Amino acid sequence: MQTIRRRSFIAITAGAALTPLLTWAADEVPSLLDHVLLGCNDLDGGMDFVEERTGVRPAIGGVHPGRGTRNALLSLGERRYLEIIAPDPKQDRIEPFAQKQVAHLKQLTSPHLIGWAAHPGDLEKFSVRLREAGIAFNGPRAGSRQRPDGKLLQWKTLNLKDDRDGLLPFFIEWSADSLHPSKDAPKGCRLTHFAGLTPNIDELTKIANLLQLDLSFSRGDQPALKATIVGPKGELKVTS
Repeated sequence: MQTIRRRSFIAITAGAALTPLLTWAADEVPSLLDHVLLGCNDLDGGMDFVEERTGVRPAIGGVHPGRGTRNALLSLGERRYLEIIAPDPKQDRIEPFAQKQVAHLKQLTSPHLIGWAAHPGDLEKFSVRLREAGIAFNGPRAGSRQRPDGKLLQWKTLNLKDDRDGLLPFFIEWSADSLHPSKDAPKGCRLTHFAGLTPNIDELTKIANLLQLDLSFSRGDQPALKATIVGPKGELKVTS
């Protein structure tokens, strides 16, 4: 597991800029969780995988121009959803920043969690707080996706340069005129558990607290995310 950059670690242990340092209850699902990403090498296969276990079929969401991916969506409750993401075979030009993710998706032999998103509010203000704390990041970066009905969804994202092997989220701010995907994605499922595994519980808990993320951790030999989704047919448990 990567060690956190010294400058960031000093800021974290001092509790600078992103104060107050909070002690969270071990909630089953982080309160700021926006969506969970389930990666697969084929979108239709990923949709079948989810439907067979939950009893609800995700709906096609659209494509990410320049990012080489397309997705399908499933609502997980109020302002929470599952994004099934896979390579888009119709895109032959992929921006350099997205090429690593597409290559990873193509190599997957079965669906796995590949990350999650949190919504901290105004990303410009959030980026100032991160910068003051000495935490390196990229963004905010504008993104968009055209829905099958032609409507354009727009957002901004911010990525930590060290996401601790995927345990920490990227951060998203939806455009005020964009309908949150959880509103009209197929319903009937809920996220009942979302947590992380790590050999460094104390360190990761400090970082999560600093970022005001109430993500609980349990001990594991390797860093991993785990989620439980319950639908009318049964329970879907997935890990990274």
